[in-house]
Amino acid sequence: MNSLLGSLRRAFLATLVLAVVTGGLYPLLVWAVAQGLFPTKAQGSLVVDANGVIRGSRLIGQGFAGERYFHSRPSAAGANGYDASSSGGSNLGPTSQKLRDLIQERVAVYRAENGVPETNAVPADAVTASASGLDPHISPANAKIQATRVARVRGLTPSQVETLIAAHTDPAGLGFLGQPGVNVLTLNLALDHGAR
Repeated sequence: MNSLLGSLRRAFLATLVLAVVTGGLYPLLVWAVAQGLFPTKAQGSLVVDANGVIRGSRLIGQGFAGERYFHSRPSAAGANGYDASSSGGSNLGPTSQKLRDLIQERVAVYRAENGVPETNAVPADAVTASASGLDPHISPANAKIQATRVARVRGLTPSQVETLIAAHTDPAGLGFLGQPGVNVLTLNLALDHGAR
């Protein structure tokens, strides 16, 4: 009996110590190091406009409508898309007729909005949602196609818009992981700030 009580006592104390270390001390240490070394990233990589208003995060996509703006990648997160509390894809597979119909519809809209002829390909990221539904980037090819529309509506030259695209293109992770991507939020904010 003493042996059983001793074992239970040791197990309880080990659980208590591990709970304090892994559930309290370690997270506190990670938080303190992150705040000290990477304060902007640790606080969500927030994007603040020229008036000091938080407009979003560099890490979470938002929907943009209207000809004046670059349009984000489609989103299946939440009922209306871009819902950070409902991150996720549509879970429609490549054999899904619903997915094929949705992509065909998106291709038609994209072609009409951007004047893309039937003979030219439409970038995949323009018509398919990411796995999270919150990807903040579009491909440089997608941005280049949209640049003509945005430049025309805003009264800018294509080279002015292309310069902004280049300035808001994030490189591949560590220089070789993935592909470069254009951050739609920061690009659209730069357009609003510099060209009304």
